[in-house]
Amino acid sequence: MHIIFDFLTGMGWSTTLAWGADFMLLSIILLTCAWLLRVFVRFILVRLFHRIASSTKTTIDDALIENKFPKNISRFVPYFFLSAAVGFWANGNSTIENWLHALLDVYAVFVTIITLRSLLRTLKQELQSRTQFKDKPIESYIQVVMIFLWGIGLLLSFSIISGKDLVYFFTGLGALSAVILLVFKDTILGFVASIQIAANDLVRIGDWITMESYGADGSVIEINLSTIKIQNFDNTITTVPTYKLLSSSIKNWRGMSESEGRRVKRPLYIRASSVRFLSDEELNNLTQLDRFKTVVSEKKAEIAAYNESLKTDTSIPLNGRNLTNIGLFRSYIETYLEQHPSINQNLTVMCRQLAPTPNGIPLEVYAFTTDKAWKNHEMISADIFDHILASASFFHLTLFEFEQQGIV
Repeated sequence: MHIIFDFLTGMGWSTTLAWGADFMLLSIILLTCAWLLRVFVRFILVRLFHRIASSTKTTIDDALIENKFPKNISRFVPYFFLSAAVGFWANGNSTIENWLHALLDVYAVFVTIITLRSLLRTLKQELQSRTQFKDKPIESYIQVVMIFLWGIGLLLSFSIISGKDLVYFFTGLGALSAVILLVFKDTILGFVASIQIAANDLVRIGDWITMESYGADGSVIEINLSTIKIQNFDNTITTVPTYKLLSSSIKNWRGMSESEGRRVKRPLYIRASSVRFLSDEELNNLTQLDRFKTVVSEKKAEIAAYNESLKTDTSIPLNGRNLTNIGLFRSYIETYLEQHPSINQNLTVMCRQLAPTPNGIPLEVYAFTTDKAWKNHEMISADIFDHILASASFFHLTLFEFEQQGIV
């Protein structure tokens, strides 16, 4: 205590007033009055805002209350009260008066920043409730503004306490630029990435994205200045640096969500040894299929006319053209897909044969379901392949599968 007393005395403080009982008692009384006045004003403002919010249909007043705007406004009351009482409080001591003014001004700076933060959070909440801004990275821009405000607030505080001009501190920032760049590297990169993401519309809140390098596969729930939060389908949260969206490979499924259908692209493998020509009796059996008899009849007529034009000997299947079971099965799958109510006929619908593999001959189904919901899409795909797998034997085809070898 004596050390502090000597220090203050050396700076010109009045020894009678600096740590005197009168000064301490007066300080306690003034600070208590300021606090009670702030509590009273806060009560009035909160009640007033609640009454306004209950009588209006807008949500912005509710957001102001939720973000403590009335409470933060009441924090200015002690500043105005104590500023008016500084002359009486210092009792004519100019040094104490200057220090009290400086401390109150610093308090006012930080209260202003806190109040502006409440307004910015209210603005963010209001914008995100609107459809046109719901998927925009508003949080990133709010954070940039807050960093700027806190930086200005700290410089103003130093300027007030030291008595030096604000330009003096801005000049000093040049010498610290390397340190600032090092400390705020991720923040700066994230800010630049946020601007590029918004400008190029790469990722929106609500998009389903996949980042294999980070094990992320789910919906974007938040984009801020430093990180992007992805809620995976197992409800875990993956956090990725924002700037990594530009430097890493990502897959955005938004195009699928906004398109007219969700793709089915899946092969089934046919044993090559089961592929053969079909006899007339087997073709006649296929004409009994309601959805396929017209196709079979047209193909038979087309091939008969072609062979007749060449005067070929059709007793040998290799002469001329003949129908194969795999070819008709492929046509049957396409016909089945074209008549399926859950397949979008405005998009590509086909069944194509791919290059043979050691596992057999792939027949790949390529189509789009009209229902894009994940569960419904999977159910439709499963129903389609249930039917296709069961139909293969009707065309005398065998599906490939590994056989368990017995142990001798």
